[in-house]
Amino acid sequence: MSRNGPLAIAFHVLFVTFMLAPLGIVCLVAFTPEGYLSMPTHGFSLRWFRQILEYPEFISAFWVSIWLGALSSTIAVALAIPSALAIARYRFPGREALTTLFMSPLMVPPVVLGIAFLRFFTQIRLAGTFTGLVLSHVIVIIPFALRLILASSYGIDTRIEHAATSLGAGAATVFRRVTVPLILPGVVSGWMLAFINSFDEVTMTVFVASPATVTLPVRMFLYIQDNIDPLIASVSACLIALTAVMLLVLDRVFGLDRLFVGAGKG
Repeated sequence: MSRNGPLAIAFHVLFVTFMLAPLGIVCLVAFTPEGYLSMPTHGFSLRWFRQILEYPEFISAFWVSIWLGALSSTIAVALAIPSALAIARYRFPGREALTTLFMSPLMVPPVVLGIAFLRFFTQIRLAGTFTGLVLSHVIVIIPFALRLILASSYGIDTRIEHAATSLGAGAATVFRRVTVPLILPGVVSGWMLAFINSFDEVTMTVFVASPATVTLPVRMFLYIQDNIDPLIASVSACLIALTAVMLLVLDRVFGLDRLFVGAGKG
């Protein structure tokens, strides 16, 4: 099969269609005028989008998820930057064990993490608080930030930092003016991936959240337990549209290939 032959093109078209079809169906169902989940066969309606404004629990949960994702992702990236630089540059006893420790949340099922966090936060009186929710999310998402920042750290040419030092720059100046710009694609993409995973986390958050700190995915999960109307489809369509707009803006400002692949040789 040639690289750009008809079979290759057909395969990629079918693959992209397979991946995007569920999102397209959800968006179509969101415009149904019916009171149940169905395709809009008798015209399109914004009925269920207006219904979101009449359900303030979704709006408040959305802002909780935004603040939670932004704060936990920022903390995770702040912890991942020095960790990635140390792991990438130095050889020291326990280096592999430290890397495994940071990656260990990926190996533990979310249900187990949720029960463990609930027990731990109950003991230190942080159960049901926003602080406890942030701490639990930081632990869960730090592997995603660390992997991308670590990939950028391995590609740093240390001679550039040595040149800055020889010209009289201090350690803080070298880090701020040289090191951070070199790993910036990994930092930004790591923050984005951490934010997405924090925003999307459901299973573990169910155990840690309280009625005052319910996130949007948890609110959606609780809603579909008792309702089968297309309101969830309309909320999902709004999230899909918001994500698409964010990706478009990032592509115009930074370039998604630079964020997720790296700056390249250019």
